[in-house]
Amino acid sequence: MKNTKKTPETYSCKECLAGVVRPQYITYFTWLNDELITVPNFPAWICDLCGKREYDQRAISWLTTLLDPGAGNSSKNKRKPHPYHHSGDNASPAVK
Repeated sequence: MKNTKKTPETYSCKECLAGVVRPQYITYFTWLNDELITVPNFPAWICDLCGKREYDQRAISWLTTLLDPGAGNSSKNKRKPHPYHHSGDNASPAVK
């Protein structure tokens, strides 16, 4: 069964208690090391009176994953090829 519960289009601001919080698309700014990253059309909820912003948590999670320097790297240890070592005398393996 599908979840049909929707997020309300607006709600009262919990910060100023007088404004109305509405969904908008804004430019989101964040720092990645020494670089300023800007993300246009980022979903946020903004109070029309005090300007309090709440960012969409799914979008924040997605952005965090994208900006993670380890993203795309396998978490498992990759097998490194072991150099061939043979026991015995110094003759090459083909001669043995």
